[in-house]
Amino acid sequence: MDSYSVLYSSSHRTGLLSGFQRLRSERRMCDVVLEAGGVSFPCHRALLASSSEYFWALFGETTAERLAASISLPALKAQGLDAILDFLYSGWLSISPSTISAVLEAARYLQVETAVAICERFMIDSLSGENCCCYANLAERHALSNALEAANQTIAMEMGALLQARKNDLLDLNVQSLMAVLDADEIPGVKEVRLIELALDWLDDNGPLPLLKSNLLLSRLRFGLVCAPDLTKLDHRAMSTPLIRSQLTRAAEYHRMGSAQPIRQNRQSTLRASPNRVLLVGGGSGAHWPEQQLLAFDPGSKKFSSLSSCVPLRLRNHCVCSVGGFLFVIGGEEVKEGDAEGKKSVTTSTSNQVWRYDPRFDRWERVESMLERRAQFSCCVAEEVIFAIGGRHTRPDADTHTSVASVEFYDMTTGAWRKGATMPRPLYGHASAELDNGIYVSGGLPGNRGTIHGSNHGDNHDENRESSREVLYWDLKSRVWEKRASMSIARFSHRLATAHGYIYALLGMYEPFCDIERYDSRSDHWTRLRPLLIGSFNYGMVTTPCGNLLVFGGRRWSDGQEVIVRSVLEYDTKKDHWREICQLPRPLTGTECTLLPLPD
Repeated sequence: MDSYSVLYSSSHRTGLLSGFQRLRSERRMCDVVLEAGGVSFPCHRALLASSSEYFWALFGETTAERLAASISLPALKAQGLDAILDFLYSGWLSISPSTISAVLEAARYLQVETAVAICERFMIDSLSGENCCCYANLAERHALSNALEAANQTIAMEMGALLQARKNDLLDLNVQSLMAVLDADEIPGVKEVRLIELALDWLDDNGPLPLLKSNLLLSRLRFGLVCAPDLTKLDHRAMSTPLIRSQLTRAAEYHRMGSAQPIRQNRQSTLRASPNRVLLVGGGSGAHWPEQQLLAFDPGSKKFSSLSSCVPLRLRNHCVCSVGGFLFVIGGEEVKEGDAEGKKSVTTSTSNQVWRYDPRFDRWERVESMLERRAQFSCCVAEEVIFAIGGRHTRPDADTHTSVASVEFYDMTTGAWRKGATMPRPLYGHASAELDNGIYVSGGLPGNRGTIHGSNHGDNHDENRESSREVLYWDLKSRVWEKRASMSIARFSHRLATAHGYIYALLGMYEPFCDIERYDSRSDHWTRLRPLLIGSFNYGMVTTPCGNLLVFGGRRWSDGQEVIVRSVLEYDTKKDHWREICQLPRPLTGTECTLLPLPD
């Protein structure tokens, strides 16, 4: 048998379509005329049947239309049919915002699925605040799931502008889209009470809805984000159902929970905001005069913004953490400016105060103070409990310091601080992190030599005392302190961070502060990692949801002098790689950081 080859010509297919298009334009060999909107379109049956499931069925062997000279399509507009026929004859689909509805209608009706997919892609790519509501309705009507999801997301992100300039578009929105938007976890710049007003106005314009659908719509609102006085003003017939009344009652109860609010969070009291914003609390452009600023950092856009609220006190060597969407600012050294005998003076005193910030209502509240005054201590959150560990305080009657070995934790159910298991010895300048249902404490300066149980002994600060390499572990179940493998470097005023099941020890004040190491709790072993080329200390740090570490500002040595820096560094824990991602608005040292959802 002779061998043979099969060769393909890509130009033949193009030429075939071009030939049909030429015949159509010259109205030659056309054997059927399609009519829509009073306009006639001469066509070729064979091409239509081979390109569309609708025409394949229409021109079947048993249909009356198979031999008809003219076929009327009253459901279609001439503009839409013309575009689809051009597509079938040429492969090119002409779409614009003004024609997309007619073109999509024709593509769906004639079952030209390739054209439907092109229309959906066009809608997704051209979404904006001006057309998102219209496209959402179009996508819902034609069951375009991807375009519908994209349009709903755009509506949520553009809601503030839509409420201000295009509210009628929102009132014309289909109910499925409105429910999806009210389900969104992020609706920037819009207070919940305005979303409630929108939902009620929509019901007035589109109702009455069946009770089940009305409840489904209103149950997506977050009544816990409305302040208690405004809750009592909500009055609408659609809100009188048992389901919605019960949600209003739970919201009112939430506002009365006081200290327990952070651990009683639910969807209805959770802010519609990105959970990945970094809040920078305190610090300043000078080491000895902290500011009361609050800076927010968006890791996505790499941009900073200032909050209108300020920390109630000027603090340094304090701690911050977040629980249930609330910010806690704990202890530290309060710095005050005085005026003694006509001369300006600055006084410093160690604080045991605890302040709670609620970003939902931009409100600060002083909660129960710690049992002891603490600065240069560490705090961490484990199982929704805040632990304050070690530290030291300045005696008010003398320029001496008392180091503490005590541990206390904040019971949010009762709003009180309670004593925990005391560390083996007083410690300050240490760091702590939560992992494996326990708390790790590393480094720092010991308050005295030897082991002390159950008591705190005063000591004067000795700058020459050596930092510790020791690592302690406190099991939250057994509540006892145990030793773990020591770090390879003694560290003071450093940071611990948990990421991907490991603990990272970063930088510090006295040791070679470029060096970094990682702890594996399974093997109880520390591994040295790639050091930073130029180290820093007194910086702020936070672990991002993806496991990378962000380092904000701090101080470093340059030509024998301390320099306060503006750099924001990112450490990729998987790649063991550092890079600078942006700059702070101004030099900053002594700031404390935490992740906190914040309204725009």
